[in-house]
Amino acid sequence: MTYQAPNYTQSVSSILSEVLADIGMNEKIILKRRKSLLLRESVASLNSKVNDGSGLFYFFGSRSEGTTTLELCSDLDVVYCFNGITVIQDLSDWIPGGLSLLMIQGNSVLPGYCFLQFIRSDAPVPVTSETNETLFKDRTGKALLKNSGILNFSQEGEIRHGPASSSQGQPGYYDMDHVFTLQCKTWPQQAEHWLDQQGEGQWPSAEMMQYCSNSGCFLVPVGCRGSANEDVEWRISTALAERCLMFNLNITQLRCYVLMKMIIKTFIDPQYKDVISSYMCKTVLFHCVANSHYNIWKENNLLSCLSLCLQRLHASVSNENCPHFIIPGNNLMRGKISPAVKPFILEVLNQIISWEGVALLGIKCDGLGNRLYLKFYNLSPGRYKKTCDIISGQILINFAATLFSISIHKYSTPEEAVQGLKSTILRILRTKHEGQDTTPFLCLAQWFCTALGSVLASMNINKNNTVSSDALKIILFGLNTDVASSKLKLASILYCAQEIQTADLVLCEIERGYDLQIVEPVCMCCIHGATPLRPGFNAISENHYEDAIQYATASCVRFQACEMHCVPNELKFEMFRSTQEDSAFRREIVDDWMNFAVVDSLPYLFFLQYKVNNQLGRYEDKHTALFKLLRTIYKEPNLGHRETALNLLGKCVEQEGRAREALMCYTMSLKERWRNNAAKIHICTVMSELVNARA
Repeated sequence: MTYQAPNYTQSVSSILSEVLADIGMNEKIILKRRKSLLLRESVASLNSKVNDGSGLFYFFGSRSEGTTTLELCSDLDVVYCFNGITVIQDLSDWIPGGLSLLMIQGNSVLPGYCFLQFIRSDAPVPVTSETNETLFKDRTGKALLKNSGILNFSQEGEIRHGPASSSQGQPGYYDMDHVFTLQCKTWPQQAEHWLDQQGEGQWPSAEMMQYCSNSGCFLVPVGCRGSANEDVEWRISTALAERCLMFNLNITQLRCYVLMKMIIKTFIDPQYKDVISSYMCKTVLFHCVANSHYNIWKENNLLSCLSLCLQRLHASVSNENCPHFIIPGNNLMRGKISPAVKPFILEVLNQIISWEGVALLGIKCDGLGNRLYLKFYNLSPGRYKKTCDIISGQILINFAATLFSISIHKYSTPEEAVQGLKSTILRILRTKHEGQDTTPFLCLAQWFCTALGSVLASMNINKNNTVSSDALKIILFGLNTDVASSKLKLASILYCAQEIQTADLVLCEIERGYDLQIVEPVCMCCIHGATPLRPGFNAISENHYEDAIQYATASCVRFQACEMHCVPNELKFEMFRSTQEDSAFRREIVDDWMNFAVVDSLPYLFFLQYKVNNQLGRYEDKHTALFKLLRTIYKEPNLGHRETALNLLGKCVEQEGRAREALMCYTMSLKERWRNNAAKIHICTVMSELVNARA
């Protein structure tokens, strides 16, 4: 029998579906979000594997599922899984050698949690050693791993939320929760019964169940709050299985989830924040989908589907029981709903359900209420038109940020760098041979080849002031990482090798490709306030995927000490920016870049043009480049290394014989970054020259 909704419900549902599509809850944006996050996950994991092999990355949460909007401000759960620790559920799965942990489940531990018992490396026998900082011996003699032993990975400036280390409130970046976990390759015993169940909706399907059963589980280092064993409990997470479930929901089901989150954010969070979590809403949706016929989940029935979900949420609050979808014994609302809060939440949900969609007009998030009103009366949407462009731009810039934040080890000598980079590239090749996705392979290979080619070129220049064909071939392979950074490395190498004409050609090509209306600078070295993305960048992002990075983004340019001979003298000072006094103070959360010479692409382009034109005797072009450098420093809002650009401007002005103006540049540089700034060196030099000139 086909479900038929009333005409009013169908009409409002269709309009509501259109509004949600306008704010990014449409198939195109959802798929774009998912593809980008999965690709970022692959790049981060591959980078970890080829560098130290210590673990894998997983990106979970609403951003990876495509179930967020611009103003829901969803965070991203970055799960880091340690390798080298084998977690098993049965001693028959024990493998000799290494560290093994046995999951203890059953009556002795709460549903959704487990203990981790140490197993000897030479025999499938429990460890019986004495207690220490990471080990606890229970009354039966079991040696259990404390969950606190894996929690000490948060960096200064981050906030602790349960098992997660959160970076919050950083301008231009959404919040991220970093969770450090262990992984068990087998499906948790507590969830075995779920694999045999299927509700009225015939969902999940047999194929989905099969995938879930092979996805294993994560062990999150946090116990149940208030439990007697809180210090040694580990929460069982079936996040991979849940991602599979989310990826197999239709657009109406996903929109229901987003609407529930908006309702909680608008009507409940202002009074009682975080009492009803988005994970509870997701769980409620899972139960509703599994226990209702599939034919009700249609766009023209969205309002009735939302009502169904809210009624289920109301029942959960009323009973103070929201059973985990996969491990039902785990009550997600256990201890969350206090007697003072419960009547308020029930009343709010009652009103929203009884008003049959009218309450949605009060949702300010993403202008949903206003958009709904305007569309209902066929009025112009006005300022609400470009949302999907903006979302696409954010998706692309976040993928670029992940790619450009790839870490390359600091090497003590050029020889060590060549050996290390070659070894890394070979590991990438082997990984690709194992069947990894081609895209992350190419992304990583290009970055490491550019670094290797630059080191080889530096060695060549130091030895005979030329660049070998081998070095050039390797550099050329990584030339299209983005609009400018790799090409600027090539131009810098050519300039230092006195190949001035060729360097000039490369710089001209870079400037032609650097469309100021489209290209966005991307710098992950330090936290700086970010402005809205360029409309041109957003428009390009709307119609392209990760391939747009090549012609719409520009990373900052990094040189290690082992690339010293590829760097103009003016930039070399940046490698020695930190004084002893600076080193005594805490630096940035991510501060490996401070050991390098780092500069934003656009300022470096104009600086190199200034140097090249000076060498070629084109003095008018030289001053034009100097003006462009000055304009970039003051007009480009998204520079990550403005202080370095000011230092380069100061060195150029010095060469023009204008020492006092150079001093002003260095002083302004110090205002941008007081510590770890080479401007202090330049100021001392200029002051000495000015004093000597007076003498």
